Amino acid sequence: MRIHRAGFRQAFARLLVNERWTRLTVPLFCIVLTLIASSVLLLILGKNPITAFYGFLAGNGFAVKASYGAGTGVLSDFFQFLNIMAPMLLAALSFIFAYRCGLFNIGIAGQMVLSGFLATIWVGYNRALSGAIARPLVILIGLIVGGLVGMFVGYLKYKFNIHEVVSTIMINYIISYVTGFLINSFYVDQISRASKVISASARLTFTKTMIFGTACNVPLGIALAILTAFVVRFIFDKTIFGFELKAVGSNRNCALYAGIHVGRQIVLAMAFSGALAGLAGVTYYLGYTNSIIPKTLPGMGYDAIATALLGNNSPIGAILSSVLITIFQNGSSTMSSMVGVAKEISSVITGILLLFTACGEYFRAKAGAYSERLDEADGAGLAPVAERENRTDGEA
Repeated sequence: MRIHRAGFRQAFARLLVNERWTRLTVPLFCIVLTLIASSVLLLILGKNPITAFYGFLAGNGFAVKASYGAGTGVLSDFFQFLNIMAPMLLAALSFIFAYRCGLFNIGIAGQMVLSGFLATIWVGYNRALSGAIARPLVILIGLIVGGLVGMFVGYLKYKFNIHEVVSTIMINYIISYVTGFLINSFYVDQISRASKVISASARLTFTKTMIFGTACNVPLGIALAILTAFVVRFIFDKTIFGFELKAVGSNRNCALYAGIHVGRQIVLAMAFSGALAGLAGVTYYLGYTNSIIPKTLPGMGYDAIATALLGNNSPIGAILSSVLITIFQNGSSTMSSMVGVAKEISSVITGILLLFTACGEYFRAKAGAYSERLDEADGAGLAPVAERENRTDGEA
């Protein structure tokens, strides 16, 4: 039995550090640990973990609920899941773009709010524009506004060496209070106390679309988000610009000696990151929520960091991690009603997932050290770990 266990540990350790598979195995290992820890937590609370996880799936259209409202069904929940996942994925891609250049865009939430606000007042309240004109304008405004904010942050970093974490946090507060003041002064809905509802032609969601007899809100943003993920991957893997970005992120001094204009890459990386955050903002506010709550930054701007880390800062990995994070967050209400526990438990589970994800490098390092010890033992002509353990048991 010990031989099999040691052999399994050896194979598992080498799988974690294998360059070809590590981007998949480490996140999967973190997810498994999260499910185990969450199950233990739910058992301590006296709840059935299987029922809870089924509730998460049912709330997102991956499983069937006990009952549905009139005109709704599994497809309604699934398209709602896609509607929320789209801005989450775009926000994660925003963080990844900056991170690959060695930068931390903590201002994603503020960039989302400003882009969504300006797109709302410039296009969303213009009832004369048709959908064929309004929707492309909304997307264009999101890209430009977010890109300009990101470029400003990058310029502060390049010209004055102001750390991007400090500048983006300060800009977040400025955007939150300024847009909050403008909404409360000119655009507030007296009943909801949020911004007024935008026109249907400017929304990035086709509302109440009948599919197989079910009313669904079909999001345009999900196709845009997935396409963007592949475009970002292409930029990183197939272009000189992407290579230079990664070079600056790996070692700025080496990149500088190699002839790369480090300052330009920093400004461009933050500009692209801001543009993606702006795109996330318009898909969130003009696709999902349909209004803006004054002086409130979307938590999605920060959840995107966890999503990016779980996806190993890979554009394609971000697609899979955004699915998982959205399942936990969007399915919390259904899970709560099925299990009888506060829906905030989903935030706890997300936090546990983030904790294990942050330990991903530690897991990889420990597995690498264990694998190196095995290689050294083999190279020195010593017996493998499994055989030594077996021999020790026999002597005992």
